[in-house]
Amino acid sequence: MMTAVEAAFDECGYREELIDGVRMMAPAPNESHNNVMANILVLFRGYLRGKKCRAYGDNMDLFLDENNRFRPDVSITCDRDKIKADGIHGAPDLVVEILSRTTSKNDRGRKMKAYERFGVREYWIVDPVGQSVEVYLNTDGGFVLDNVYAEKNPERDFDDEEPVLKLKVSLYEDMIVDVRDIFADML
Repeated sequence: MMTAVEAAFDECGYREELIDGVRMMAPAPNESHNNVMANILVLFRGYLRGKKCRAYGDNMDLFLDENNRFRPDVSITCDRDKIKADGIHGAPDLVVEILSRTTSKNDRGRKMKAYERFGVREYWIVDPVGQSVEVYLNTDGGFVLDNVYAEKNPERDFDDEEPVLKLKVSLYEDMIVDVRDIFADML
């Protein structure tokens, strides 16, 4: 049963998560966040159609344990036994968090550590402002930065490297995402 405070937060468009036993409220995502999330979800669902794994948006609760209940922006779960009517119970195979001013610290800190600890295989941190995707792979029990994917940024004169646009998702040999598709139609 929802308390009056929880109902008020729900009506105002706030999302609630439980991180290390602490209730965290965050405002509803803005337009660019929603656009990026929708683009990723469409790309994932299109590729996964007819396959074992399932992609979910931020309307699906993720229960890692009694002290950690998150709402990842996008996730992919391949173990169908983890998928229940009320959410995902156990670590998804891939989690995407889209940075915002209010969530960045947790996405890079406490939530990232929890995803690592509970065995998420691949973790993306997506920056809509910088239009980049950091991909971390969980190897030997810890996240290791695999690569940063982005178009070349003309405002950074030290950026001499060629842009890395094709992101290979570790779950399937032929699952390739073009970073430009993630940030398509941004306002």
